[in-house]
Amino acid sequence: MLVTLLLLTQVRILPPDSGEVHLRDIRQLTFGGQNAEAYFSRSGRQIIFQRQEADTGCDQQFIINVDGTGLVRVSNGLGRTTCGYFFADDRRIFYASTEHVSPTCPPRPDYSRGYVWALYDYDIYTANADGSDRRRITDNPRYDAEGTLSPDGTRIVFTSLRDGDLDIYTMNVDGSDVRRLTHTLGYDGGPFFSPDGERIVYRAYHPATAQDSADYRDLIAQHLVRPTRMEVWVMNADGTNQRQVTNLGGANFAPFFHPDGRRIIFASNHRAPRSRNFDLYLVNSDGTGLGQVTTSPEFDAFPMFSPDGKKLVWASNRRGAVPGETNIFVADWVEHP
Repeated sequence: MLVTLLLLTQVRILPPDSGEVHLRDIRQLTFGGQNAEAYFSRSGRQIIFQRQEADTGCDQQFIINVDGTGLVRVSNGLGRTTCGYFFADDRRIFYASTEHVSPTCPPRPDYSRGYVWALYDYDIYTANADGSDRRRITDNPRYDAEGTLSPDGTRIVFTSLRDGDLDIYTMNVDGSDVRRLTHTLGYDGGPFFSPDGERIVYRAYHPATAQDSADYRDLIAQHLVRPTRMEVWVMNADGTNQRQVTNLGGANFAPFFHPDGRRIIFASNHRAPRSRNFDLYLVNSDGTGLGQVTTSPEFDAFPMFSPDGKKLVWASNRRGAVPGETNIFVADWVEHP
């Protein structure tokens, strides 16, 4: 497969904003455009993320070294992609793509009913880490995306609309043995395993009233979802013992376990639920001990710790050359400031 190599501006080291005591030596890895959902390889030496192509306006998958070198596109440039992840000891990757529907970029959602996410007809593909030997492992005419990997490398946990609601499922890395974990009406998604593989953290919105349920179902019928109200939840890896962690209001999403397995880092705009000022927070898995990690007056989200727990990667609007651009940042994690 032919891949596209890109030149990269020299990595810039930035100071943390006031109050960001857990972050040190922040490095900006991308410069310009829309870059998001950056996740470490098992080795911790590379990051896979999605980047909006300037010519098509569609997200494609890229890999970059943590020092900012070696940026390369690993998806084939067709359709729209999302949610890339390493597996097989970093020899392979998986991601969701719409390329089986059309080689062109699917249309953006209609915002006439407010801010919504489009539930495109994604399926999940695997490939070698250079993008070659691409294989489609789900075949479902509805949304399959948001996939991440179990610590033992055997199971993918993902979000799907295959049964008419946005629920969380697991499957083997070859797409076999699909198991549904959630059944409550509403959006259950963005799942990640705990470091020991025994639990899953995720974001959820469960309509509380008949009107909310009707509105949610109406949007789902149009392959849309409104992500403005979500809380952090955890459950066992088999779907049992589902319980709510946060009750903050606003949109609380992109949760990821701290390496200690007891805390969760996530993004939230609960201080100003109508704004795009998301910050990163830490909370104990029982909902206690909420603490703020980022303080930038811009968007900060999609956090992930490196496998050794020494670094944090996330996406942010901070220090953008133009308003609204989103770049990838890596910082040293200071556990005890």
